[in-house]
Amino acid sequence: MELTNSFEVERPVDEAWAVLTDVERIAPCLPGAQLQEIAGDEYRGIVKVKVGPITAQYKGKAVFVERDDTAHKAVIKADGRDTRGAGNASALITATATAVDEGRTRVDVNTDLTVTGKVAQFGRGVMADVSAKLMDQFAQNLSEMLESDGAGDGAGDEGGASDGEGTEAGAAAGAETGASGAAADTDEGVRRVHQPEPEAVDLLDAAGAPVLKRLLPVVAVIVALLVLRRLLRR
Repeated sequence: MELTNSFEVERPVDEAWAVLTDVERIAPCLPGAQLQEIAGDEYRGIVKVKVGPITAQYKGKAVFVERDDTAHKAVIKADGRDTRGAGNASALITATATAVDEGRTRVDVNTDLTVTGKVAQFGRGVMADVSAKLMDQFAQNLSEMLESDGAGDGAGDEGGASDGEGTEAGAAAGAETGASGAAADTDEGVRRVHQPEPEAVDLLDAAGAPVLKRLLPVVAVIVALLVLRRLLRR
């Protein structure tokens, strides 16, 4: 199925593009996602989703098929499989960034998605609504991250009374971040990435009204059958 989404961020296009193509940096902004390993150009991790009481975890990988930093266009191929073997998902994601003005960027994302298993039962309409809400959440998380980075830069600039101390503190903080952010490369050249455990995305909650509308006829039939059964028993 084809899904099309877009969002805007308060950053110049070149700066926004540099952040958007830094997979390790933006992974925590993706609802339900956790980046776990980087092996060369391949990014490996998980995505957790819930359908009511059922939780599924997709373990997979993503690679840049195409990346043009001048035209601000990237194509990413992602594949994942339910860890319990109940289905799989694959996506070809094309992202382009366009300057709205000097300080604002629009990002358009086109996704060619294929899903099997329990998640596939929702169909294109519901998946489009879920995709839009998740993209909105990603954009909000990304904006908050960029604002936090900007606030941190500003705080660093204000502390001009002791540049040496600030530099040493920054270096220490950077070293600490690097130590906690990723472990050393393994013998196979795979770098482990330590990120917070993601909270599963509740697809029913994300879909909202469309799913309820779809389920109402089914619920009505079930209720009618129960009433009929009680009448026949009398």
